[in-house]
Amino acid sequence: MAEAARRLVQKVVTGGPKLALAAVNYSKPRAATFWKYARVELTPPTPGEIPVAVESFKNLVASFKAGQYKHTTVKDALRNALVVTEIVMWFYIGEVIGRRSLIGYNV
Repeated sequence: MAEAARRLVQKVVTGGPKLALAAVNYSKPRAATFWKYARVELTPPTPGEIPVAVESFKNLVASFKAGQYKHTTVKDALRNALVVTEIVMWFYIGEVIGRRSLIGYNV
């Protein structure tokens, strides 16, 4: 039994650096890809982008009032519904994390 424990410890000690090296080699390109997209997608809007976003929102409201949504294809409507569902689910996940419980608020 002691011999088996010694062999196990020896395998862990000799295989540990190999495993760590494999983990680093595996994660380096994925981390580089993550940071490439994170620099672009996770930056806050610049002051020049805010008026563009406001104008885009105004155009969206105007097109909705004009009835442009009636010309949406089923594929686009389904895609938009999935995006809205994802946003709502992330909101609920944030609420659960903030409450630190799956149970609702005490009212």
